[in-house]
Amino acid sequence: MAKTATLNIRIDPETKAGAEQLYASFGITVSDAVAMFLRQSLAVGGLPFPLVRPDGDPVLARAKEALGRIRENATRNGTDKLAMAEIDAEIAAARTKRKARKG
Repeated sequence: MAKTATLNIRIDPETKAGAEQLYASFGITVSDAVAMFLRQSLAVGGLPFPLVRPDGDPVLARAKEALGRIRENATRNGTDKLAMAEIDAEIAAARTKRKARKG
């Protein structure tokens, strides 16, 4: 049999009971679930889920990160000062050029 180590944790009784019930519905114990959590943490090199503030929204956080990258790219490319009309004109010109190549 493989060697095992003991891990003692403190948790409120309601959370423990709820977790036991939940994991029993999957046919595993809380100990199995904790072991799975730890193995997955090692596999991904961190927590196996996004860490956000309780009032945070992980989708919103990712959207804000993406917007920040878009802004950085626009500044780097010199397109951060373009007006919508200029952007629309560039898109229209690119479409016209693409149609001309195809057609």
